[in-house]
Amino acid sequence: MESVHEVLGRSAFVSVTATLIAAVIGIGLGTALAFARLPGRRLLTAVVNTGMAVPTVVVGLVVAMLLWRSGPLGDLGLIYTVEGMILAQVLIAAPLITGITLAALQLLPPGLPDQLRALGASRFQRVLRMWIEARVPLLAAAMAGFGKAISEVGAVSIVGGNIHGHTQVMTTAIVENVGRGEFAPALIYGAILVVLAFLVNGLLASVQHRRASWARA
Repeated sequence: MESVHEVLGRSAFVSVTATLIAAVIGIGLGTALAFARLPGRRLLTAVVNTGMAVPTVVVGLVVAMLLWRSGPLGDLGLIYTVEGMILAQVLIAAPLITGITLAALQLLPPGLPDQLRALGASRFQRVLRMWIEARVPLLAAAMAGFGKAISEVGAVSIVGGNIHGHTQVMTTAIVENVGRGEFAPALIYGAILVVLAFLVNGLLASVQHRRASWARA
């Protein structure tokens, strides 16, 4: 039987890695949808919004079919691996981060890009300035993505297989222990998840409070 520390470490590694990758994808795509004149922009936005609502177990099913040995990506050998679980969590978190990023950037003053352009700012400088202006919502987007990733159970169970010592994470460990009637370890994992949620929300609240304090100063 694995120790709590091993399962916790694996859960953190999978979800943090997936969140970092999803944040790069989501913030980049959300920025492009907010400001770039992309062909099919409305369709892409609809796809993102749909992705936010798709059940995670469906995402896991699709990823498993792609990674299955007879699937199109089967030669990569990612089914029942940590890497496969990270891929599934990226696909779960990225639409959420993209959607929040898009909404946050659209709430910025409409004339801000033109003002920055008039001041001679390059495209990268304009984007960076708008990210700074929307830094709290963008942080909230990343935290929401992390929360969705680390609390997910269906996709990681399908793609990872809940293999002891290899792919078991906290959420799948909770399901397994409850199924065996062993509630003590399940409660420990549940308590850890609650504490993580509290810490993430506490960090966001602290950032928001500091921003409000700076605004009043």
